[in-house]
Amino acid sequence: MRPSIFDISTYDYYLPPKLIAQVPAEKRDHSRLLVLKRKDGSKTDCCFYHLPRLLRPGDLLVVNDTRVIPARLFGYKKTGGKVEVLVLYNSDDQSKGDKNTRLCLMKSAKRPHTGTILFFNDDLQGEVTEVCKNGLVRILFRGYDDIDSFLDNRGTLPLPPYIKRQKKDPLSALDRERYQTVFSRQRGAVAAPTASLHFTDDLISSLRHAGISVVTITLHVGYGTFRPVRTTDIRKHELGEELFYVTHKTAQAINTTRKQGGRVVAVGTTVVRTLETLSDNNGFVTAGNGSTGLLITPGFKFRAVDAMITNFHLPKSSLLFLVAAFAGIDMIMETYAYAVEKSYRFYSYGDAMLIL
Repeated sequence: MRPSIFDISTYDYYLPPKLIAQVPAEKRDHSRLLVLKRKDGSKTDCCFYHLPRLLRPGDLLVVNDTRVIPARLFGYKKTGGKVEVLVLYNSDDQSKGDKNTRLCLMKSAKRPHTGTILFFNDDLQGEVTEVCKNGLVRILFRGYDDIDSFLDNRGTLPLPPYIKRQKKDPLSALDRERYQTVFSRQRGAVAAPTASLHFTDDLISSLRHAGISVVTITLHVGYGTFRPVRTTDIRKHELGEELFYVTHKTAQAINTTRKQGGRVVAVGTTVVRTLETLSDNNGFVTAGNGSTGLLITPGFKFRAVDAMITNFHLPKSSLLFLVAAFAGIDMIMETYAYAVEKSYRFYSYGDAMLIL
């Protein structure tokens, strides 16, 4: 008997490790692009640079312009035990003006305790002032006036754990460039909006020449988006809140596109969640800023998004729930099996899919 569409086991699939992309394509827009049509389930193998001829004049691409912070720090305790710290941007401490006390995700062999002193490179120190849930701690950083400036200059990009890098890996210089999108402007994410990694300035020009517009929103990707789902019923999973900003100009462009019969094409799941958070029942979007923890699972009624560009996501992940909600669980799992058979590259540095 098949599990329920809300059972986490429904979202599992086999992926050969060799298909997990460790480096980006040589050129951003030379990634492969699998085109899936929801109407009949047909699939077409393309390249990402074919995008202008796959869309129609009057369509609107909406991308996320968040910028990834090099927010990962490696250090050690007084005992010599190694620690890894991810400094989170969306911290209540910043709104209180306490810029050097930050909420962090911390990995260590033993559970940290309040008062634990941490040592990092370049005389940066930290003190654990609070131990929270889910591996989170609050750390007071000392040694520099501004922890954000320190991170920008000396921090490490928080690549997903399935992208393997050695300490002082020569690929790190490539990551600093290619794990940011060409749209990245607004500092604040701990992970890239990976569907946008395939765009180039030349491709954007080609899209506009074909009558396809591009506008931006901001959603600062937080660690909650990638937190493992530990509930059997996927509807009980909690994403965590992420900050978003949508300008009047962008909202107006989306609403005009809808009125004129064009399609709103969301580039990435972060854009989908932002637009659906701000949409009314007719698919019109209001400008604004705030936070969203919207979890999209099958049965969700999409109002603002007509088509989607997205990468291939991890098994049993909230991102896979979302694309299954958009195209149907059977169609998505069949398409993922097809992508494995055709040796598409998966995850952050992998290939993309256009769902129409």
